[in-house]
Amino acid sequence: MITKYINKNLLLASSVFFLASCTPDSVDGDGNGISQGALDASFKVTKTSENHYLLKRNYNNYINSSWNIDDDGYNNGKGEQNLFLPDAGTYVVQHQAVGMGGVIGGTASETIVVPTSDPISGNMIQGGRFDTPDEVSKWSVHKISASGAQWVFANGKATIVASGSSQQGIYQAVNVVAGQKYSIDMVASSDTPLVNTWFEVYVLNTAPVTGQDVGGTVYRNINTWDGCGTGKFKGKVSSVGCNGSKNGGIYTATTTGTVYLEIKCGGGTVNSLSIDKVEFRRTQ
Repeated sequence: MITKYINKNLLLASSVFFLASCTPDSVDGDGNGISQGALDASFKVTKTSENHYLLKRNYNNYINSSWNIDDDGYNNGKGEQNLFLPDAGTYVVQHQAVGMGGVIGGTASETIVVPTSDPISGNMIQGGRFDTPDEVSKWSVHKISASGAQWVFANGKATIVASGSSQQGIYQAVNVVAGQKYSIDMVASSDTPLVNTWFEVYVLNTAPVTGQDVGGTVYRNINTWDGCGTGKFKGKVSSVGCNGSKNGGIYTATTTGTVYLEIKCGGGTVNSLSIDKVEFRRTQ
C-alpha cells in the first residue's frame, strides 16, 4: 500500500499565492480592476521633406498610441507615424497615451504649419471645409426627392437631415485628365445612430438633374445594411465606411474634361450625419 502525505506548509503557501494573484494591483472605488496613473503623451514633430512629417512619441512606457490629425477623429497608431499633409494650412495634431485596460493616461498636442500645397496631390475641391459662405457657394444642391431630405450648411460642416427614405445630394465640377487616378475621401460624423441609411459618393460624367437619382460606381460608402453607421462615429470615410467594393476611393478618368463629384445621402432616420474636409486629389 502506498501512503500519500500532504505537506501542510506547501498547501498554505499555495493558498497565499492564490489570494495574492487575485488581488488588484491598485484598488479603485469599487475595489475592482487596475487604476492607470498619469502618462506623458508628449511627442516630437520632424519635417522629413516638403509636406511630409514624422511624429514620434517621447516615451514608450505605455501600451498604445492614438492619433488625431486635424480633428479627423482618434485612430490607433504606432509610436512613430509618417504624416503627409498635401495642403497648405495650420494643423493641430493630438496624441493620446493609452495604458492598462485601455485607459487614456495623457494627451498632448503639437501644431504644424504647412507653407505650400503639394504640386501634384493638392486638393482639387474648392470649399471642401464649408467654413465660409464663399466656400459653401462652390457647391450645388441636387434635389432628388421632392421633400423630406435637406443638406444644411452651418458650423463649418454640411449636415444631411432626412426621413421617410428621402434623399438629396450636393455636387461640384472637377476637371480631370484621361488615364489619371484620383483619390476621394472626407471626414464624416454622426452623434446618433443612422437608421436604414445610405451615404454614397459618385463621379458623374454629366451634371445631376433635379428630380432624378444618380447611379454607377460608388467610391465612398456608409450604409447601415452593409454594417456601418449603426452607432456614433467620426473619421475619414475610408476608415468609418464599409463594403470594400463601394469604399475604394480611387477614380480613374476615362476622358479629359469636366466630371462631377456627387455626395448623396438618404434614409429612414438621419438626424446628424455631417461631412467636412472633402478631398479629390491626383495620386502620385
